[in-house]
This record gives sequence, C-alpha cells and structure tokens, in this order.
Amino acid sequence: MSAPKKVVLAYSGGLDTSIILKWLQSEMGCEVVTFTADLGQGEELEPARKKAEMMGATSIHIEDLREEFVRDFVFPMFRANALYEGLYLLGTSIARPLISKRLVEIAAEEGADAVSHGATGKGNDQVRFELAAYALNPEIKVIAPWRMWDLSSRTKLLDFAEKHQIPIAKDKRGEAPFSVDANLLHTSSEGKVLEDPAEPAPDYVYQRTVDPTQAPDAPQDVVIGFERGDAVSIDGEAMSPAAILTKLNELGGAHGVGRLDLVENRFVGMKSRGIYETPGGTVLLEAHRGIEQITLDSGSAHLKDSIMPRYAELIYNGFWFSPEREMLQALIDRSQEHVSGEVTVRLYKGSVRTIARRSDLSLYSEAHVTFEDDAGAYDQQDAQGFIQLNALRLKLVANRNRRAS
Repeated sequence: MSAPKKVVLAYSGGLDTSIILKWLQSEMGCEVVTFTADLGQGEELEPARKKAEMMGATSIHIEDLREEFVRDFVFPMFRANALYEGLYLLGTSIARPLISKRLVEIAAEEGADAVSHGATGKGNDQVRFELAAYALNPEIKVIAPWRMWDLSSRTKLLDFAEKHQIPIAKDKRGEAPFSVDANLLHTSSEGKVLEDPAEPAPDYVYQRTVDPTQAPDAPQDVVIGFERGDAVSIDGEAMSPAAILTKLNELGGAHGVGRLDLVENRFVGMKSRGIYETPGGTVLLEAHRGIEQITLDSGSAHLKDSIMPRYAELIYNGFWFSPEREMLQALIDRSQEHVSGEVTVRLYKGSVRTIARRSDLSLYSEAHVTFEDDAGAYDQQDAQGFIQLNALRLKLVANRNRRAS
C-alpha cells in the first residue's frame, strides 16, 4: 500500500490516538484530519479540539451524533431484540459503523485518501471499523497503526509521547486499571484488573449504575410509549430518540439495572472478559418485548426470535452494512408495523420487568382466553380435531417402533 497523503483519524483526544496522530505525521508523512464523535460518552470534547490544534491537525471535525446514533443504529437494532450470545446488548458494536460512516464521508469532503483508527490488532473493533469503511468506499485506504508500528509496550508509547511533546496525563504514567469505552447506550470496561474471570470485578469499575443492593428500597414504575417498534415517550412525555435513551439511563442506573459481567467470544478467535453497563438499553429491551407480546402474532414473534442470534452476530462481527444485515432488517422492520402502544415496567434493585401493557392494535382477546363464559367466541370441541391431526404422525411413529422392537 502506497503511503497516503491525507488521513482522517478517529480521534478521542486520549493518549493513544494522540500518539497515532503524531505517528501519522512523523513516520508516514501524512496530513491528518481529526474526527471526534459525540455519541453520548459523557466527556467534554473541546479538550480534544485544543489538543488536535496543538498537534498540527490540518482540519478538525467534532460532531454531535447522538440523535443519529440512537435513531438510525440503536433503535433499528432494538426492534430485533438483539443480544449477542444471549446476553450482550452490543453497545460498542453498534457505535462503530456510524463512526466509520462519518470517517468515510469526511474523507470525501476533505479530499483525503485514507482513514485511520486506534483499535488494536487483538480486538473486534479493527474489524468493525474496516469492514464498514470498505463497504461504504471500496477504494478507501485504512491505516491501522497498532498493526504496523513497533510501539509494542506502554513504555515505548510513553517514550514516543515524550519525544514528540505529547501531553501525558499523570495516571497514564502507570498502568491504567482498566480500559473504558462509553457511549449513550453503554459503558464497557476491559483489561487489567478484569483480565482474570475468576476474580469479581471491583466496585469502582461500575460507573453508570448504582450497586443494586444500595438501590432505593421502593420500586419505580415507568410507562414507555411505542410507535412502530420504537420508543417515543416516557410517562406520557414525547421525547426524541436520544432524549429517551438518556432518560432511561438515568432511571435504570438509579435502580442498578443493566449490569453484565461477560466472558464473550471475540470474532478474532479469543475469549475476553468485559463489564458492561446498559441501564437504559436493558429497560428498553424489556419494554419492547412487552409491547410485542400483545401486538405480534406467534408466527412473526417466533420467526423474529429465530433470526435474532444471526442478526446480533452480524452486528458484533462488523457486518452492519452487509446485504444480509439489511435483508434481515427489512424483515424485522416489516414485523414492527403494528408494534405500538404503552408498556409499564417496574424497576427494583437491579431488575426490570413488565407489569402491564396496552395497545389499540392488540391481538390479545379476553373473550377467547377467559375462564368464564366466552359467549361462543371459541368452540372447545374444535380442539379435538386439531389434536388428532397433530397426533397422527406421532401415532404412526409409535406403531412403527412397536413393530420394529
């Protein structure tokens, strides 16, 4: 690959991406454009701008993408009730395609011939960033410094930073206790004190949720309104997608909802241990399943559940912009046309559960299910033929087995 002339770097303002910025300039001779996305990570982004200016970035882009993130990425994923390996709500995975999308778009705007990221060669994020970039621009060059340079240790990184006068936060001179990724959907903590899965995570790892044992002694009920599968209101107040997730994070976090200690299978082949906090997403998943209970027929609901693991795996592995994910999304979105109404969930000491649901488009028929007189809504004698037809193949198999024994 020939050396690029101008690179758009996904830039956090932290030590690692600052080192990458300078490395691209000094070792590859590139002009560097920085892109910093506000995805609701809860950090002030202006320091990133000042640091990029100080380090000679050609152009600096800082964008608030919270609404787009929730509206166009998180909400479509939640229509599928997506869980990777049955547990993980994909908070990191779903953010990467949006960042890659803007990297590629900014590269076109700036006349850059490459993009760059700070993901290491051991993790999933390198795959997610790059598959998304290539899907959107097959000609784009991707620079992955962690797979190219010889800065193979924290000591070498710090030496490079000092040599090039890159500011080093005091806590970076020692070993950081763990690594954190955050956005509006979740926080993810990995490494160091968390690397031994036999050891419980220290309390200080958790940042977005209170200890469930210390949560309020009184439960809190929350009413979430849905239209076509997406949350649109909380307790009767209409809100934007990002505002809804922000509010649900606040409510769920206060009750200790959404903690997960998971050893997962990375796409690159190894297992890793992560601590995830997804308070708002955990509440949203429970509520969405609650409204689907009365608005989806059994065939649709069971089909959705059967494809969900494949859909979740595609997102985890970085295939958001693949044809197969888009095909599954079309099926999922078609299923949500009548998923509208309100769900009441109860938050209490780390748990969230549906306690009521209503919809003008409900398929629930009290007349059919009642234990009282159903006034002819259902003829119980119809069940006899239904059972006999379904029993026919079982009888034939049983008779064959008798003859064979």
